[in-house]
Amino acid sequence: MTTALAKLKETNAEASQWRRHIHAHPETAFEECRTSDYVARLLTSWGVEIHRGMAKTAVVGIIKGKSNKSGRAIGLRADMDALNILEETNVQHCSKHEGKMHACGHDGHTAMLLAATKYLAETRNFDGTVYAIFQPAEEHGGGGDVMVQEGFFKKFPCEAVFGMHNWPWAPAGTMMVREGAVSASADEFVIRITGRGGHAAFPHTVIDPVAAASQIVTALQSIVSRNTDPLDSAVISVCKFQAGTESLNVVPETAILGGTARALKPETRKRLEQDVRRIVKSVAEAYGATAEVEWDWGYPSVINTPKEAKLCWEVAEQVVGKGNVSEFTPMMGAEDFAYFLQACPGAYVIIGGGKSGNDPGLHNPHFDFNDDVIPVGAAYWVKLAETALPPAK
Repeated sequence: MTTALAKLKETNAEASQWRRHIHAHPETAFEECRTSDYVARLLTSWGVEIHRGMAKTAVVGIIKGKSNKSGRAIGLRADMDALNILEETNVQHCSKHEGKMHACGHDGHTAMLLAATKYLAETRNFDGTVYAIFQPAEEHGGGGDVMVQEGFFKKFPCEAVFGMHNWPWAPAGTMMVREGAVSASADEFVIRITGRGGHAAFPHTVIDPVAAASQIVTALQSIVSRNTDPLDSAVISVCKFQAGTESLNVVPETAILGGTARALKPETRKRLEQDVRRIVKSVAEAYGATAEVEWDWGYPSVINTPKEAKLCWEVAEQVVGKGNVSEFTPMMGAEDFAYFLQACPGAYVIIGGGKSGNDPGLHNPHFDFNDDVIPVGAAYWVKLAETALPPAK
C-alpha cells in the first residue's frame, strides 16, 4: 500500500461526502453550474489556483510542485456531468433532481480527482505542474472536444494527459490498462428512402419504401459480417425504423431508418460510412426508390499511446498490486476523452468498482458509485503525478 493510499483511506469519509453531495445534485451537459461552483470552492479552500469559463462550466485546478526545474506538466481529467435517467436507488443521497442522476459514476470520478488534488496541494512532492481537469458534458455534447477547440492545450501545455473510468463489472481494488484502442468511435446515421405511395391493394402501382428499407436493414449487416476483418471490431446497428400511418391499407411515400456505427480503428470508421452509403444507394435503386444518407460524426476512438499506457500500468501495479492489474478488453462504447488524446499523448485506464459481482451496471437507474474506490483512484492519480513528474534532485 502506498503512503498516499493509506492517508486517503483515513480521510475517505470526507471525500465520500463530496461524492454524495454531487450525486444528490446531478446536472447534465453544460449545465453543471452548481457542481462547478462546488468544485471551485473546494479547490480554492485548499489554496489551488483555478481557471473557469472554458466549455461553459469546466474547472481547471493548477497545482505547482515544490519545484519547477523541468518546466514539465501533465493533465488529470475527470468528468462531472450526469444523465437524463430517473434514479431508483432509494439511497439517502438519491438525486434531488427528478429525471436526472449520476448513473455512470462521474460523481465518483470528480471525488477521486478532488481527493487527489487536495493531497497533491498539501504535499507537492513533484517537479512541475499538474492540471486537474474537471470537464463537463462527457455524456452528450462532447465537452472534451469543446475544451480542446477553445485552446485548452495552448493555455495549459501538457506533455501527457490522463483519464480514468470506474467499471462496476470488475472487482473493487483492481485496475485495467491497455495500449492502443480502449473505446470505439460512435457515429450516427439517418437514412431517408423515398418511393411512390399508393393503395396497398395495387402494389404494382407503387414503389414501396418499406420493402426497400427492410432490405437495407438486412444488407447493412453484411458490412460487419462480410466486409470487416474478423479480427477487427465494428458495429452497425439500425435502431429506428419509421414508416406509414395508422392506415393499414396505404403504402407510404417514405421510410426512415436511423442507427449507430462504431469502430475501434480510424480507418475502419471511415470505411463504415462508405459502405453504408454504397449499400443504401444500390438497394434503393434496385427497388426503384431513391435514398439519402445523413452521417453525423460523433466521438472518435480513445487510443492510448504506448509510453503513457506503460507508465499507467506500472503506477497501477504500485497502487493495487501486480496481481490486480490486467489488460482491458476494448469496449464498443464511446468516450469523449478521445478528443484530448487526439491532441496530446496520454492514456485512459479503468478502475474496478464492483462490490458483489452482481452490481447494477453503468447507465442503470439502480447504479451508485462505490465510495470505497475513491481512495484507490485518488492514490493512483497521486502516484501517477509523482512518477511522471519526479521531484527534482
